[in-house]
Amino acid sequence: MSYGNPSQYIKYLYVTEECRDSEYASQIIRNSKLPVTVIGNREHPTLAGRYPQNLTEGKHHLLLCRNRGQFFKPCPATREYTCCEYQVLNIGMGCPMDCVYCILQAYLNNPWISFFVNVEDMFAELDQAFATYPETFFRIGTGEFADSLALDSLTCFSPLLVNYMRDKTTAVLELKSKSVVIENLQGLDHGGRTLVAWSLNSPPIMEQEEIRTASLEERLAAAAKCADWGYQLAFHFDPIIWHDGWQEGYRSTIRRLFEVVPAERIAWISLGALRYLPSLKAIAGGRFPGSTFFYEEFIDGLDGKSRYFRSQRVEMYKLIADELARFVAPKTCVYFCMESEAIWKEVFGYTAEDRGGLRAMLDQSVR
Repeated sequence: MSYGNPSQYIKYLYVTEECRDSEYASQIIRNSKLPVTVIGNREHPTLAGRYPQNLTEGKHHLLLCRNRGQFFKPCPATREYTCCEYQVLNIGMGCPMDCVYCILQAYLNNPWISFFVNVEDMFAELDQAFATYPETFFRIGTGEFADSLALDSLTCFSPLLVNYMRDKTTAVLELKSKSVVIENLQGLDHGGRTLVAWSLNSPPIMEQEEIRTASLEERLAAAAKCADWGYQLAFHFDPIIWHDGWQEGYRSTIRRLFEVVPAERIAWISLGALRYLPSLKAIAGGRFPGSTFFYEEFIDGLDGKSRYFRSQRVEMYKLIADELARFVAPKTCVYFCMESEAIWKEVFGYTAEDRGGLRAMLDQSVR
């Protein structure tokens, strides 16, 4: 069974009382063709068991609710490593896909998936940000706490965002996914302000550790379609995971990427080795006892996350960077996500600061 559209995994739908009459929530309910349970505004789906043991079951459950906090905020990075100064647009929490390494298992504490339907508040918040900082160029992504497109066949949210961003000359939107739910992007007048992005990995990692996600071939075919529709693209090799045959695995993915996708349509490609909160090892180990990559040797990074030894990261980065260099277009920005200047220098021969800073490098690739 293909999970190119993982929303088919949703079996139970809930809506809070304050959102039940929302036109947008009603649209999602109609799209789902599922019976809906109305719950109190401060209530939540009731699942048997405790978190994280009930997380697998929780991924069947979708709650339509109101976001009472901020929609728009900086990426939760750390000062110890070079950050791209990304801006996160929080559209919901959780994902119907189930990657073994997913940080959300340790970051969230609810097993169900939430999607925020008070979109008018979200757009008002974006309007305020653009008005307050008219000289700032924003790179905005929705893939921090949820996959950008996994539920899009139900929510039809991407057209709302793409149409909103169309005339925003000081911003670009990145929709990042491991699904191939792109139908709603076809035919939109996006004005070049939206990039569509996919996470990629070595084939064994994608097949064994990324559960209910689209295959490599499905992701690349979807990217090629989006390129035909005029969208710029981005790709993220993150997390890069040490495993038997990793060298040929990552080489084969890169070669296949550039066989299918036009290089000149790619704005940026990020690289990031596996890093995780210490609590994730116990959670993922309990949920996925067949996975072994957490049991390699790691050290504590400056951000409190477990990381591969520097020499191991550099070895992987150099191979992948050298392979990418054979194919990438001159304008494509290849960069590290959350790595030190020493790693930049050792692998690329320069630091982000040598090129004006990572933010400037990425902004230049799309401005």
